[in-house]
Amino acid sequence: MTLPAVFDHLRLPVIGAPLFIVSNPRLVIAQCTAGIVGSMPALNARPASQLDEWLAEITETLAAWDRDHPDRHAAPFAINQIVHKSNDRLEHDMQVCAKYRVPIVITSLGARSDVNDAVHGWGGIVLHDVINNAFARKAIEKGADGLIPVAAGAGGHAGVKSPFAIVQEIREWFDGPLALSGAIATGGGVLAAQAMGADLAYIGSAFIATDEARASEAYKQAIVDGTSDDIVYSSLFTGVHGNYLKASIRAAGLDPDHLPEGDVKTMNFAGGGEGAKKAWKDIWGCGQGIGAVHAVVPAAELVARLQREYDAARERLRLR
Repeated sequence: MTLPAVFDHLRLPVIGAPLFIVSNPRLVIAQCTAGIVGSMPALNARPASQLDEWLAEITETLAAWDRDHPDRHAAPFAINQIVHKSNDRLEHDMQVCAKYRVPIVITSLGARSDVNDAVHGWGGIVLHDVINNAFARKAIEKGADGLIPVAAGAGGHAGVKSPFAIVQEIREWFDGPLALSGAIATGGGVLAAQAMGADLAYIGSAFIATDEARASEAYKQAIVDGTSDDIVYSSLFTGVHGNYLKASIRAAGLDPDHLPEGDVKTMNFAGGGEGAKKAWKDIWGCGQGIGAVHAVVPAAELVARLQREYDAARERLRLR
């Protein structure tokens, strides 16, 4: 199956994953103008009214880019919606997305037919995060257009399945858009994702170490300095298992090698009380692919590196 027309202007088959707290309009615009899908969580805009301002900035800037670059249009952007019941901003944020006809909506932590129908109503498409084949089937049954299998090693709320296993199982019955997530941080990794059956690679952690990312310098440097050995998988911080940088856990006064289990009942993505201090707000999500990140660079420079590596990987295979 060919990808939907919304992906026609991609110059590299990559989606920049939505990064909690870190993604902002500046990063999204840089990713899109570099030729990959840029994305951010709706909940990063706080207070809620800021989402309208951010979407206006993104849409207007990308439209201006397209006018100035008729032969090099920007890639589309995506907004991530947490559809878990604790997200009390979902209805508001969906209305704002409808106003700007957001081309791609990425849904997480639950699949909802009403959300999918709303996106289809304004002409957008929905990609849904899944950690196993059963959740993938449910998402498609409820109207999602495509899937993001979040394999072992991904940053944030990651699964435990090998990418080989989860892509293989999904491709036995689904031929729609598939973006693979899980420790991809090189152009060779992008090509490998395609070779095993994905259409796109979903890259997050590497973009934290970019000039445009809204992350502290300490966070960015920890990614530059870190490797897969510096990542811990824990449910403590949100109630759902995810991958985090050990350095931030130590800084919070905890032993990353002896963390208690979290309680899924504590999972809370409420949008209210933006000014309140959030528990664990300084715990840094991160995936296992960061060994490939050696400097903090502009997002466009990172995309250019990925492109060079992708082309080189294709040439290596051709020569073999």
